[in-house]
Amino acid sequence: MQILLKNGLVYTMQKNEAPCVCDIMIGEGKILAIGEEILAGGANVIDCTGKTVLPGLIDSHCHIGLFGSAMGERGIDGNEVTSANTPELRGIDGLNPFDPEFKHSYTHGVTCVSTGPGSANPICGQFVTMKTYGKTFNDMIMKEPSSMKMAFGENPKSTHKGAIPVTRMGTAAVIRESLFKAKRYAEDKNLAIKEEKPLPPFDMKLEALVPVVEGRLPVKAHAHRADDILTALRIAKEFNLDMSIEHCSEGHLIPEQLSGANGVIIGPLLGFPHKLEVANQTPKAGKIFYDNGVKFAIMSDLPATHTNDILLGAGACIREGLPVIEAIRALTINPAEILKIDDRVGSIAVGKDADIAVFTTNPVENVNAVNILTVIDGEIVHDIMEENL
Repeated sequence: MQILLKNGLVYTMQKNEAPCVCDIMIGEGKILAIGEEILAGGANVIDCTGKTVLPGLIDSHCHIGLFGSAMGERGIDGNEVTSANTPELRGIDGLNPFDPEFKHSYTHGVTCVSTGPGSANPICGQFVTMKTYGKTFNDMIMKEPSSMKMAFGENPKSTHKGAIPVTRMGTAAVIRESLFKAKRYAEDKNLAIKEEKPLPPFDMKLEALVPVVEGRLPVKAHAHRADDILTALRIAKEFNLDMSIEHCSEGHLIPEQLSGANGVIIGPLLGFPHKLEVANQTPKAGKIFYDNGVKFAIMSDLPATHTNDILLGAGACIREGLPVIEAIRALTINPAEILKIDDRVGSIAVGKDADIAVFTTNPVENVNAVNILTVIDGEIVHDIMEENL
């Protein structure tokens, strides 16, 4: 069954396109057409007059499914603290697909998330990028693995009780040593294959890092303080890593240094400064990054906040001078580009996945906005339009 969304104020988020009142035809999970006065044919017509229509929102850094909602200690699967170096961990293996936060996400317009291990270890493990709804768990997966998580700063140095790392130097050393070993391991494997000789002994940790050092798997680098951000960028340059900076709480103090990153993902922006390294965090960062040409997205860091609280973070950035359209970009096309899924999601364009969120009004400008319709892969998964909110 095709779906025709009629007469909504559509933010396509395609380059240089202003929001406009138009129609969107959806079929076979994809966006088939965008324009004015599209003929319905046999489509299910949904009147979006007066409503705001956005690409499905993307939470580009969270731990949904790994810190189970209301499950207590037994639901916490985000940090394997038995080792400081755990690149072989796969977030998907600890993920509970029945975590109620998935439903909370898509009923609030969040259609895509990137989730994985926490930040207890210098090398934490692999993230997975996925939809928040699917007929089966496998249907939800977009990229797995989608990135390698690394962490700098207070979390890894305070976790391991006297074993390395207990300093920022130790954290960097653990990461460097692993990357050097992975480079050598990859070189030895490639040479052995070329010369038809026995492969080096199998090492699961190094196998997981080979695509990282070869530039095929991006790195998500948890770093709050400016010195940690600079260390992460230094290591990225040394090993030619494809790295985004996550949290980036003092990045606004050094925006000119962030050109070497594949974007930054800031947040959560509404939390209490519970530790020293987030003392300088501010929603003013959005405007500063925009002014300095730094591509940024906004995260929830669930369980720190719900995934849809990225909307409140965007609103806080608007309050501090960020243009409205740029705030929406930080929840849609920017995270899609940083996560390298912009060929499928992040904007409303013909041929892309039909992931769309309809709100009563613009949700980054109005805290009273309600998500009244969510479409994921062309299927209506949330619909309270008939309540005329």
